[in-house]
Amino acid sequence: MALFHVARYAGPEAAGAEAEAEADGRARALLERLRCRARERQLQKQPPQQEPSEPAEAAQTTQAAGKRRRRPRRTRRRKSGGAQGSPHASPCKRRKADDEDEDAGAGGASRGGAGPWDSGPRGADAPPRPRFYRAESSEEAPAGDSVGAEAAGSPEGQGGPPPEEASGSPAHALVLGGFGRSKAPKVQPFLPAWLAEPSCVGKNVTEGLVSIEDIPEVHPDLRRTLRAQGISSYFPVQAAVIPALLESAANGFLVSRGGYRPSDLCVSAPTGSGKTLAFVIPVVQALLRRAVCQVRALVVLPTKELAQQVSKVFSVYTDATPLRVALVTGQKSLAKEQESLVQDTADGFRCLADIVVATPGRLVDHIEQTPGFSLQHLRFLVIDEADRVIDSMHQSWLPRVVAAAFPSEGTRDPFAVLQRTQPRAVTAASVCCPQMPLQKLLFSATLTQNPEKLQQLGLYRPRLFATGSVHGGPRDPDVDGDGASGGKYTFPAGLTHRYVPCSLRLKPLVVLHLMTEMNLSRVLCFTNSRENSHRLFLLVQAFGGIRVADFSSRYGPGSRKLILKRFQQGKIQFLISTDATARGIDVQGVQLVVNYDAPQYLRTYVHRVGRTARAGKSGQAFTLLLEVQERRFVRMLREGGVPGLERHDVPSELLQPLVPRYREALCQLERAVREERKQKTA
Repeated sequence: MALFHVARYAGPEAAGAEAEAEADGRARALLERLRCRARERQLQKQPPQQEPSEPAEAAQTTQAAGKRRRRPRRTRRRKSGGAQGSPHASPCKRRKADDEDEDAGAGGASRGGAGPWDSGPRGADAPPRPRFYRAESSEEAPAGDSVGAEAAGSPEGQGGPPPEEASGSPAHALVLGGFGRSKAPKVQPFLPAWLAEPSCVGKNVTEGLVSIEDIPEVHPDLRRTLRAQGISSYFPVQAAVIPALLESAANGFLVSRGGYRPSDLCVSAPTGSGKTLAFVIPVVQALLRRAVCQVRALVVLPTKELAQQVSKVFSVYTDATPLRVALVTGQKSLAKEQESLVQDTADGFRCLADIVVATPGRLVDHIEQTPGFSLQHLRFLVIDEADRVIDSMHQSWLPRVVAAAFPSEGTRDPFAVLQRTQPRAVTAASVCCPQMPLQKLLFSATLTQNPEKLQQLGLYRPRLFATGSVHGGPRDPDVDGDGASGGKYTFPAGLTHRYVPCSLRLKPLVVLHLMTEMNLSRVLCFTNSRENSHRLFLLVQAFGGIRVADFSSRYGPGSRKLILKRFQQGKIQFLISTDATARGIDVQGVQLVVNYDAPQYLRTYVHRVGRTARAGKSGQAFTLLLEVQERRFVRMLREGGVPGLERHDVPSELLQPLVPRYREALCQLERAVREERKQKTA
């Protein structure tokens, strides 16, 4: 087999080949192309073979061998332009000239005097072309025969296509394209054992009910209060969490079972599954034996309305006890709230509250500005709607609460019998002195499973109660939560999910059609902004026939409280709201939830539709979608585990009877918006 070599030259083609030589596939493809061209030239220009005389052949061979042994001298580079072979010519050109003489002496006789370059006259400035020569002079004749055999067996010699076309792509060339579209496998990160293996509870609140008599650990007075409220059975979440919390406080405030610090608890359960009562009952029972009034339970919630609701539940179950509940949300002045927390006496400050229900911002205000407000005796820290509160960690409220609960050496009460210290490793020395532990309780319908976020809470040997099976991996909104049917979250069993495709200009008409056709008494509608909420309220009000109100931050705390009360009483049929009521607000009898503006995140959808189908009842959820939103929204809900998502089409024929009144309402809306703008500018 003949071996070939490509002689390099300082031309543009060689420079380009040199730059692309780093790519292995391209270099091999170029070499294959050059080989095909060399075979073609040799077949076209090879003259008939002539047998040279033996003396001439020997002389030529000796001369060629002598020239091969002689190495060219290296000279300093000079300006180009001299004659080829002159001392003023460039070394590159002199080397080319020597190679031409060398090839002419070695193979001129066998090729009939023709050199390696193309025969015929060429200009002095014509660029040289690549030369191919055999590696060993002793193999010239066999190499020539092999080249002839290759040419005879080539497609061109047989009348086929040119070698350049017949060769195709080389065996090791880089082939572009041909990539199949495949879905990348999901990475399942390693989770801590308490997240990967939670204590599973039933998600259907109508099944697996436990009678209040079956949990004898609950105090008889509290059981009587439960019966008075019409509660005869515990929901699955309550039946699992209440005994676990009561066990952690079985030996009093100081220690848990066996004398060790109690574990923190995390509860992830659907909306309307009874999470509030799951922490109210054990906290009240644990504090019944207290002798001195101190802040021993702190409940932190993200919104004022939710804090009011939880405060009412605590008041119901502490009404017949000496325990006192204080609400700290900013709805009253700071001085008024300070009067409900502490009292300044001749002997010092006296605490007036055992249980404090607060929002994060107002809680920090009292820690920093209320004299005598102390958390050194805090036993329970309850964080409801924990995922929303974790998102507000930038306010640094939790580090301030922990700093107030575990004071430094200089700020401790010198008369306190039990000096609480920062938790450390459990050893014989650390448990020899009894001290009151701080137990954290987290509750949410969309509790995150991201260990990085949960680490901010500083949980101690946490235990997770969740509905359904939890699939590993930090997911959050966002990217979070537990799974049911392969999804992220669990939804109430009696909830029906539907979406309505419509255009932007027909969305108000679709809402009016749903209200007039379904004729429901309590409908909750969500928008993404308070401007959309207010304008939709004005439009529906101008349309007439529907008792409507809007609920947003446009109104003060007192007005919002009154609006919610009227809605619960049935005096308001259609309540248009922002996401202010999407978190934990328990309004009895909501039959339908309408998402006028589609939620951007699955977590928002979970809390919106969770206002209906509560406590085992049935409910419906409609979402109005534009064409550009439909694909993403449907995929988001299916990945989130929404069961039985249905499409609900509203034909335009059903909307035609509403068009005349709708146009009149639009004119009234335009006038109302103008008047409001004039009032703002005035």
